[in-house]
Amino acid sequence: MQLALFPEQIRLIRVRPEHNEKRYYQIEIVTDLFGAVGLARTWGRIGRSTHSRFDPLPDLGTAIDALRRLARAKRRRGYQDYPSTGWF
Repeated sequence: MQLALFPEQIRLIRVRPEHNEKRYYQIEIVTDLFGAVGLARTWGRIGRSTHSRFDPLPDLGTAIDALRRLARAKRRRGYQDYPSTGWF
């Protein structure tokens, strides 16, 4: 498995049994048919319905920066990287 220099998708998970907490957070850079770039986020409790949000961004560089900044903030809150194989 080779790590990408600038990943386009990050999957995070936070499991704290003492708080009855099992959460996931997925951030992905997406491009539509017209070349517009955006950041798609999906989050929620594992095994439950999800929440999602899409933020349009001006270019790919801005999207990569936003993805890294958001992932860093989530990791500070206790989320850990989840393997890219399989789903939550």
